[in-house]
Amino acid sequence: MNKGLTFNQPYTTRFVQMTLTHSKKYLGIFLFFWLFGCQEVQNNLISQQVITGEGTVAAAISPKTQLVAVSSLTSGIVVWDLQQQQAKFRLSHGEPVENLVTNVTFSDDGGFLLTATATQVALWQMTDGKNVGFWSMQPGATVRDIAVSNLGKHLLIAQSDGKVQHITLSTGRRIEFLGHTENVNSVALSPNGRYALTGGSDLQSYLWDTQSAQILLTMPSANRVTKVALDPQARYAFTADSQKQATIYDLKTGQRVSQLPLDRGRIFTAARFSEDGTYLLTGAPAQRVTVWTVASGALFSDWLVTPSAFSKQPNALVYDVALMPNQQVLSISSSGVAEYWELAHE
Repeated sequence: MNKGLTFNQPYTTRFVQMTLTHSKKYLGIFLFFWLFGCQEVQNNLISQQVITGEGTVAAAISPKTQLVAVSSLTSGIVVWDLQQQQAKFRLSHGEPVENLVTNVTFSDDGGFLLTATATQVALWQMTDGKNVGFWSMQPGATVRDIAVSNLGKHLLIAQSDGKVQHITLSTGRRIEFLGHTENVNSVALSPNGRYALTGGSDLQSYLWDTQSAQILLTMPSANRVTKVALDPQARYAFTADSQKQATIYDLKTGQRVSQLPLDRGRIFTAARFSEDGTYLLTGAPAQRVTVWTVASGALFSDWLVTPSAFSKQPNALVYDVALMPNQQVLSISSSGVAEYWELAHE
């Protein structure tokens, strides 16, 4: 394993012209609801902010800029300023009902927001809400997951055909990673855009160099990989499959640091390392927000978010979770509510 990984230092690339073509629209939203264990959960909710009263399909948090982006069924994307407690931007790929945005993610620095429908990806700068560009998928491929580097310089797009596109905006350079043999379900990108972590239905997660598409670390799973996450400081990687295997790896040694003690299958819909690398924060379909200790994998804190008013049964899917600068945990879920939780002290 390469011990010289740096995730924040910018890099330059050679020019390769990018050509992406438009295909007919394909709409699909996959919500996985899973029963969770009968462990006692805490109830130390600090406060709430209602972002939208509509049904939501995607959301993301930017801890560094105190922004939340929420995609709803009929009103497009709302970028919400948590400090001002009001909408900052309202964005759309077109008519929201016909162009449903099912993926949203911020760059690590919070300066850019990347959004995607099933067939189209758009980049927005958060200083003024201006659109930087639109990219359409090749015929027969749909978007599975997305990521964006700091300053909006590099995009990562997971496709339903098993391919992963890495795009450098300044040059139009495109590199296609072909390491997976089945659907790519989750991706993460280092802040400088140099390293990608991808996980697929082929039971594999790969850390690879986006300059050469060379695989640097292979992390096998017993079942299809459903979620991956990268520590922005180049310390750790997280991979989770559709059953009980959820593992944290040391990126310097390539060795396993810890494994989360899951007593039954759990699908993670969100995963993020804390800034200091002490905690892993996860979200799940059944209202569950959990904080784990990286070094041991032990469960540290556990909460249930507010159920969605649009669910037939009391439930909510957690889209994103983050440890904010004030050391409170923030979650955003399909209920359209941003909730702050008190992190217990060790």
